[in-house]
Amino acid sequence: MTISDQQRAEKSAEAMWATDDASKWFGMSLDAVGPGTATMSLTVIDAQTNGHNICHGGVIFALADSAFAFACNSYNKVTVAQSNSITYVAPARTGDRLTAMAVEIARSGRSGTWDVTVTNQDGATIALFRGLARTISGTLFEEE
Repeated sequence: MTISDQQRAEKSAEAMWATDDASKWFGMSLDAVGPGTATMSLTVIDAQTNGHNICHGGVIFALADSAFAFACNSYNKVTVAQSNSITYVAPARTGDRLTAMAVEIARSGRSGTWDVTVTNQDGATIALFRGLARTISGTLFEEE
């Protein structure tokens, strides 16, 4: 039985989410996934702020990186990060709802590039993330 690209992305995300304790620990939710795309979010809590009383950059990075991971694994091929970078544009504060939208920019053979934009509930850009990924051996679920 052949499955659609959307079904493949959803089943891949389901397999990843089942063991993604780190994202769950941070309080993230997986809001949407599609071929080469993923959207995740979290609400900033006091424990995620730094000495400046703003959201710790590592939390924002983790959210962007998680969305990147779900997007680049959406083809049911085990894919890992090669490199990534993040630019922090504006601060996030306790109570802000942050959303990370990952979008595939280019993919050729086993390599690909994804951009992730992290915004708050008002639509303000908080961070811009770019990730490069490489497909390795294996799948996330067995296709019939």
